[in-house]
Amino acid sequence: MISKPTRNAAGPYDAAFLPRLRMSFRAAPGPVTEPVSKFGGQPVWLEGPAWPVHPPTGEPLVFIGQFRVPGNEVRLAYLFLHEEGMDMGGNTDEDGEAVVLVQPGGRIPSFASIGPPGTVGRTLWRWGPDGTEVPVEWLTDLTPMPPALDEAANQAAACSRHLRGEGPQVESPQEDWPQDFLGGEPVYPNHQAFGIDASWLFLCQFEDRGEAEDDPFFLNFGYGSGFLFLSSDHLEGRFMWDCS
Repeated sequence: MISKPTRNAAGPYDAAFLPRLRMSFRAAPGPVTEPVSKFGGQPVWLEGPAWPVHPPTGEPLVFIGQFRVPGNEVRLAYLFLHEEGMDMGGNTDEDGEAVVLVQPGGRIPSFASIGPPGTVGRTLWRWGPDGTEVPVEWLTDLTPMPPALDEAANQAAACSRHLRGEGPQVESPQEDWPQDFLGGEPVYPNHQAFGIDASWLFLCQFEDRGEAEDDPFFLNFGYGSGFLFLSSDHLEGRFMWDCS
């Protein structure tokens, strides 16, 4: 199951793809070679490999995951982030520390630096029992969002609209809302998409994790969430993270 384009969204606060689908993680039994949504492992390139590097240093960025682009054609959005210590890059406008590539037929962002042929960086990881960093690969299952969680997310998004001065007053939901999903309206910790203008369409969001022993991977967004966006023609991507 995958969300479908709504064709009537305007910017990063609307539901550009419906329905909202819950993302859950399932350990891959072996290296994933199919063009499916996943976190970690190696990119399943649909065109030639194009591994981004950090512009100031030339160091390959970390491959975080790939996500199916809604639509009839099989297309993927690949997310790469710069990692410095325990901190993830990608919260400064167009500094090349967060790169989203779309294949096939996508545009490489103008600020992205692509490494020479053969460039390969490391992949998403988790903490091992002895404190080592263990590479991981998790399939991302997309399933219908439970109605109560879907409604809580919609209410939280409506509350954010009010706080931005874009809608009537809505109380924040008492229930927890989902943290990992594709499609629907996003839920931002600080109620807005920083550095993302009205031309970008929300695709998916996922929370950081990694301190608990059973967490599937390590991502540090300051106890926040990461957000992936597509251009209106679905050929280019952007990423931001935010924390409350």
